[in-house]
Amino acid sequence: MSYMEQARETLSRLQQKDKVRILAMETSCDETAAAVVENGRVIVSSEVYSQIDMHALYGGVVPEIASRAHVEKVTPVLDEALRKAGMALSDVDALAVTYGPGLVGALLAGVSYMKGLAYVTGKPLVPVHHIEGHICANYLTSPELEPPFLCLVVSGGHSHILHVRDYGIYELLGCTQDDAAGEAFDKAARVLDLPYPGGPRLDKLAEQGNPEALPLPHPHTDGKYDFSFSGLKTAFLNAVHHQEQVGARMDSADLAASFRKAVVDMLCEKTMQAARDTGAARLALAGGVSANSLLRRQMQALCDGAGIPLYMPRLDLCGDNGAMIASAAYFRLKNGEIADLKLNARPAAKLFSNA
Repeated sequence: MSYMEQARETLSRLQQKDKVRILAMETSCDETAAAVVENGRVIVSSEVYSQIDMHALYGGVVPEIASRAHVEKVTPVLDEALRKAGMALSDVDALAVTYGPGLVGALLAGVSYMKGLAYVTGKPLVPVHHIEGHICANYLTSPELEPPFLCLVVSGGHSHILHVRDYGIYELLGCTQDDAAGEAFDKAARVLDLPYPGGPRLDKLAEQGNPEALPLPHPHTDGKYDFSFSGLKTAFLNAVHHQEQVGARMDSADLAASFRKAVVDMLCEKTMQAARDTGAARLALAGGVSANSLLRRQMQALCDGAGIPLYMPRLDLCGDNGAMIASAAYFRLKNGEIADLKLNARPAAKLFSNA
């Protein structure tokens, strides 16, 4: 029996099984993560190895270093996830892996490893899109959440407003036309001489500052729900440099607070406009920037005022992790979607059919 014959035979059984446990691997950027999740909503175990200390020396992620670290860590991280779950590999029902988007070398480390495990075990392998994983982190934090709902996905590489119509069915309403929100935060942090990773450090510093200290522009976009952060970033950079040239630089906390407010205002304004226009009954946040403290507070206040329930991932599930990949994989598996051994990394993979 070939691998695919065996995998499809197992798949047909799993689609009828009441309790399905999936072991997933995430290696799209600079975290090596593995997790076991039951039925897409219950975390059995989750293990994350972060490369932050490795990349801090360079002020950002170095793709070659990230790839090599993943190759070294995939086995111990996966083994630890199984150990904490109290399970052997044979106890797992299916496997899952992030295939894109992300750094190609980092993705290949995870894809190649999990294809090897799939081949030797005969277990079905589910390919998962990284953005879908972030969305599904909400199912782990709030097991009662079900589609349809509106979701703002914000991270270092993505800024999307999308309509989650059903499990695995997404409609893109708006996205950034240039930089992502997380990237803008990181660049602003660098201007303020904050060490890597800049975004979370800027958020912490901003808590001490005056958000009205530095007026910043509100960039216009042609798309009603689209974002643009490049001009905002440039305006901030120019303002700080001008202050330095005249010897009157503002307090760093005030600068951080002003920039954070400008970004969060734009994210909230466009998202709430989309919610009003679509009549959304529920709204969710996802992605690394969904951990931003002002974004969480401001979006909660706006949703409370509009009478719309807001769902947000736990802080430990906002960043890259294996549990969100396992959650997304469960719903793909139930829909009969598995990969063959030709699965490859796709660093620019698209999730939305209308993108």
